[in-house]
Amino acid sequence: MEQRVTATSHRILFLNTLAFTVCFAVWMFNGVLVAFLVDNQIFKWNPVEIGWLLAIPVLSGSIFRLHGGIWTDKYGGKWMMGGLLLLCSIPMFLVSYANSFAAFALCSLGFGLSGVGFSIGIASTSLWYPKEWQGRALGIFGMGNFGAGITTLVAPTLLKKLTGNGTNLEGWRQLPQIYAAALVIMAVIFLVFTKNKKSEKAKGKSFIKMLAPLKQTRVWRFGLYYYLVFGCFVALSQWLVPYYVNMYSVSLVTAGLLASLFSMPSGLIRALGGWLSDKLGARKVMYWIFVASCIICFLLIIPQMEIQSPGQGVLAKRSGTVSFVSDSLIQVDGLSYPLVIKKEMAVSNTKFSVFPKKNTWQVPVVKTGDQIKKKQLLAKGTTLINFQANIWIATFLIFLVGIVWGIGKAAVYKHIPNYFPNDVGAVGGMVGVLGGLGGFFSPIIFGYLLKGTGLWTSMWIFLWAVSITCLWWMHHVITHMRDKAAPHTKGKFESSNEH
Repeated sequence: MEQRVTATSHRILFLNTLAFTVCFAVWMFNGVLVAFLVDNQIFKWNPVEIGWLLAIPVLSGSIFRLHGGIWTDKYGGKWMMGGLLLLCSIPMFLVSYANSFAAFALCSLGFGLSGVGFSIGIASTSLWYPKEWQGRALGIFGMGNFGAGITTLVAPTLLKKLTGNGTNLEGWRQLPQIYAAALVIMAVIFLVFTKNKKSEKAKGKSFIKMLAPLKQTRVWRFGLYYYLVFGCFVALSQWLVPYYVNMYSVSLVTAGLLASLFSMPSGLIRALGGWLSDKLGARKVMYWIFVASCIICFLLIIPQMEIQSPGQGVLAKRSGTVSFVSDSLIQVDGLSYPLVIKKEMAVSNTKFSVFPKKNTWQVPVVKTGDQIKKKQLLAKGTTLINFQANIWIATFLIFLVGIVWGIGKAAVYKHIPNYFPNDVGAVGGMVGVLGGLGGFFSPIIFGYLLKGTGLWTSMWIFLWAVSITCLWWMHHVITHMRDKAAPHTKGKFESSNEH
């Protein structure tokens, strides 16, 4: 029977997207709360501990995505998503009573299961739409990533109000209670207004048989792509708040606002990624995504810095006696040597500056009465190069990364119904697991890189390396496929025909 798009399809898509938005807002919860607790010295966690707290929810939400996708095919999205929302509300509520790293980690492990909402929604949504609608439908569903932006934008303001602008710091404990209530309300709405549907092709299949497609290398390649465009998106959605606070000394509220400029558009643009994948082809879209990611991440690697180095000094043109020395002039037997005086450089991150600024000056190393020889050093030169890594330029580039990855997320999942039409739940779940692991490992890697190098921008080196790897692997596979399909064209990149 031919699959058709109905009003029920659109209703299920809307509610799946809404539920996923709430799940994603919960999944990113620690990114704001942990930054607030550390910034206000409520808990004194080091960068590695912070990295773990940001990563733990992503871990639990990732490792069960495979199960979530498969169980949704077998039992239907209504009961899976509704049950997940209710289940996650319990550990989220218990966060309000946490007083140690271990307690936070345990609760985070629990409410992190909200990340499974992605694979549940993917498997459920795909059951309601035909192949030609898969890219758009899954792209629209993926807009639930918008939930990350809701947390980074709204949660800091809520914390400010709940704590009386810092006068009652214990007021932070009301925030997880608000989030727990949102989960319960969403669960009730979902269970009341959705309709259950199971995959006909999943009937009679054992769990082991449903895992069979995972033997294909293609699944793991798609997983690596998703590691970058989704997993690293998740990691940055949380990591950007402390990044802005430490890198640019802005307030938590401002950091949350700037971080939302990365996460919100990335979620919303995902629908465009689905449409482009339907129209242009997912492979062509992915090429542009990886190239753009490589370029932008490379530009963001350069840290805010000052480099001081020996510069051009002043040498004596002939031997003689030093008769006058000042900050701006040296005289030797009537021969004058003008010096460059140090200029004051006003450094401001809010002032628009793209390129590094250079300041040079010269300092006398001789005094009046000294006997000097030809080519002797009279004044030592110093060069100071300042690069402010302007906050607005950096934010614009980070915004572009979010847009690029948002389109890429939809393009990756467009591949799955095309290559694995009978195993969307299993393959979509596994790709989600691998992508989610990017959200787990990346904050930890960021923490260790920060501790090892002392550079907040060290994370961009890692993201650049992952982008390069994805681009190389995809191009290698496509080239191999082309050569296999048309061996006579191997090694030939120009056509003999003129057009």
